[in-house]
Amino acid sequence: MIMAITTEQIKELRAATGAGIMDCRKALEEADGDVTKAMEALREKGLAKAAKRADRETSEGFLELYSHGQGRVGVMVEVNSESDFVARSEAFRALAHEIALQIAAGAPKYVRQEDVPSEVLEQERAQGHLDNFLNEACLLRQPYIRDENITVLDLLHQNIAALGENIVVRRFVRWEVGESLEA
Repeated sequence: MIMAITTEQIKELRAATGAGIMDCRKALEEADGDVTKAMEALREKGLAKAAKRADRETSEGFLELYSHGQGRVGVMVEVNSESDFVARSEAFRALAHEIALQIAAGAPKYVRQEDVPSEVLEQERAQGHLDNFLNEACLLRQPYIRDENITVLDLLHQNIAALGENIVVRRFVRWEVGESLEA
């Protein structure tokens, strides 16, 4: 017996994932109305969509500037997309802002694991703290500040699936009043 899918379920799933209405309906039907299972299916689908788009060039984008704590912390992040159309969209700009907030709160040192110098990786591996270090130091591995059940990479993949283009966090700088110049 197929369970009737309600408009409220579709709205809830759409709000949580950013997926299209038809994708939400299909995921709910396949999950027999279980919103949690449907959300997981859409996340997996988002990862598949993100993987297909990963090799596409991202030469358009947006610089988000964010100041936190009455000017005590400042962030500048460059987020890139494939087209100017997406880079100018409200959803893309909202994502760039969320990433800037994450950088202000999480104070990562690198965008991705591949950016960490090999000597730093070896030092952390020798101390037995490599995974913890990478989860704190790499932006894309950090738990997302608004939903610790997902990482920033998961958030990025959800937006790639929703916007239909490859999106890359290219680089960022984070300043904090009073930090040493060597930091």
